[in-house]
Amino acid sequence: MLSQSLTEALNKQMNEEFQAAHAYMAMAAYCAKESYDGFANFYEQQAEEERFHGTKIYNYLNDRDEHAIFTDIKAPKTEFSTILETFEAGLAQEQQVTKNFYQLAEIAKNDNEFATISFLNWFLDEQVEEEAMFKKHIDYIRRIIDDANALYLYEKELGQRTFQAE
Repeated sequence: MLSQSLTEALNKQMNEEFQAAHAYMAMAAYCAKESYDGFANFYEQQAEEERFHGTKIYNYLNDRDEHAIFTDIKAPKTEFSTILETFEAGLAQEQQVTKNFYQLAEIAKNDNEFATISFLNWFLDEQVEEEAMFKKHIDYIRRIIDDANALYLYEKELGQRTFQAE
């Protein structure tokens, strides 16, 4: 049985993952409105990945005989001034998620909850990849933002992204 504080923290993070999916769909909607279909696809795939993460935590709570509790999802930011701003917002969101997982790992460590530590290691590794990916996209977009042809090609590349659950 997990401690109350660990169960609450896992539930909070589960909801944060679904909140992140909601935010990425708002970014996709902005991109689609601006006719950036490739970038919209990137964010739609990112939202799928976040829903997968939320479901992974949901399943873990169930496997540990805990109650997964869903809370309200607040409305995300829906207006952006540039495509670069969406990626900067995505990076900030991923950095916050990383902090959340560090806090979760600290609670699990203090509880000597080794199974949960093992479970959380997957997410910690994932967050390294997520932050690096957003930083790379920000770097690329900053380099090509004034080159419509390069931006078009980059958008088409991101339009090919798909998410495959493990």
